[in-house]
Parts: sequence; C-alpha cells; structure tokens
Amino acid sequence: MRYAIVPVTPFQQNCSLLWCPETMRGAVVDPGGDIPLIERAIAANGVTVEKILVTHAHIDHVGAVAPLAEKLGLPIEGPQREDQFLIDGLPMQSQMFGFPPVRTFTPGRWLEEGDTVTVGNQTLEVLHCPGHTPGHVVFVHRASKLAVVGDVLFAGSVGRTDFPRGSHADLIRSITTKLLPLGDEVEFIPGHGPMSTIGDERLYNPFLR
Repeated sequence: MRYAIVPVTPFQQNCSLLWCPETMRGAVVDPGGDIPLIERAIAANGVTVEKILVTHAHIDHVGAVAPLAEKLGLPIEGPQREDQFLIDGLPMQSQMFGFPPVRTFTPGRWLEEGDTVTVGNQTLEVLHCPGHTPGHVVFVHRASKLAVVGDVLFAGSVGRTDFPRGSHADLIRSITTKLLPLGDEVEFIPGHGPMSTIGDERLYNPFLR
C-alpha cells in the first residue's frame, strides 16, 4: 500500500491518500477540509480515487466528506454507527469550532470490528477502537505493516476523551487490546502530527506505561 499525508484544516488534521500500486486506485481517509489540497495530492500521485474512508466523525476529520463525495461521485465507508450523533451534529460542530457551515452525510456502509475494506487490489482490516469517540475505527494493512489510526494514538500521546461520549478507559483498552497486538514493526498514520511505530509507543509513550 502506498500513501500520502495531506494536513488539512486549521487543526492540521492528517487526511490520508491510500492507493494500490498495482491498480493506482485509491481512497481518501478523513477529508476534513481544504479540498483543493486533497485534489492536488490525488493528481500529483496519479491516483484514481474510488471511495472515502472515515475513522470518526469529528469535524476536522469529516468536514469535506459530503462535498468531496458529491464532487467526485464517491461512496463513503465508515465510521462505526455509534458516531451517528456526531454526524447529525456537524452543523453545531462547525459553529463551535469556527468552521464554515458543514453538511451532514450518510455513509453508504457503516463499519464494524472484523469488517474489511478494499482499496484497488488491497484489503484493509477494520478495528473498532472506541474511546476518543464511541464509533471510532482504525484501518490496518497487514501486508505493508501500516495502520491509519485517526485520533486513537499519536507519537507520544493518546486521543482526547473529554468530548461527548469519550471514555479514557475505553481508549486505553482499545490501544492495549487492538493496536499494541498489531506488532512493534507496524507504522501508523495518526490523525495529527508525525507518524510513529507501535514499538516506539509501547516503549516511550507515557500514557501507556
């Protein structure tokens, strides 16, 4: 699996472009905003985008989902259904965080633990990792030892849990039972900031000691 990271919105959220090197077909993960930047990355890498994947429904991750899906004619997969209330509340989120008005959307497919999603000829596993939000999911590509973890885990930190229906206990449980077992060599793209590896976070992340 190939990837490019496109920081978007004033929160510098890591929108990810994933693509299959065999087919050059790809997916946009968490298009939070700044559609021209995302389109530039798509064109620069010669990717034909076939879907949008969503880890969770905070506005900096989904602010551009509806217009991008409409503009490019893309299906939307994810997050898990427990984030429905956040999608319904996107107009309120836009007011709270100073974003332009954001439209709601309905995923063509809600995702659950154990589901898979395809990107070209590649298959990603879906892990349901609640805590930051109740419907947060993570995408794992075993063959290339890559995970897209949204706001569950960061380099040296973990996701916030002071938002509605957040749970620190659930978050740490998601990390210790779902992410750490992926293996120390797995690299991950977090929702913000630099990439890291599971091994580095197991050793050095102060929140996991």
